[in-house]
Amino acid sequence: MFDSTTATIPETGPVPRHVAVVMDGNGRWAQARGLPRLMGHRAGVENIRRILNAAVEFGIQYLTIYAFSTENWNRPLDEVRGLMTILEQTIQRETPELHKNGVRIRHIGRTDGLSPKLQKMIRDAVELTKDNTRL
Repeated sequence: MFDSTTATIPETGPVPRHVAVVMDGNGRWAQARGLPRLMGHRAGVENIRRILNAAVEFGIQYLTIYAFSTENWNRPLDEVRGLMTILEQTIQRETPELHKNGVRIRHIGRTDGLSPKLQKMIRDAVELTKDNTRL
């Protein structure tokens, strides 16, 4: 999990055009602190918000967030359901603000296995933001 309190940003050098973030270790982070794994996944979403803000601030053009691999379907059913709920809530809560701030949402990867409701939410977010160019 990205910890902005310990991260350092170089003072010189070119800013990358594209940054990719692999969301990994959030559940382990929570367990190490005696918290439920889903609390770690929720904390990961909060970190993504900070990363998005930093990307915009530094002029990064593309930010890729790798959030759910096919192997994640093998997790306990309650955890998978919780992750899908977090994704639904995040899309619903964040899309209007991202759109307002000029962020274009693109979904790459498979959507089979996702509920029809979540698939529609993803399509709607992509459609709403398709003409945005800031990030």
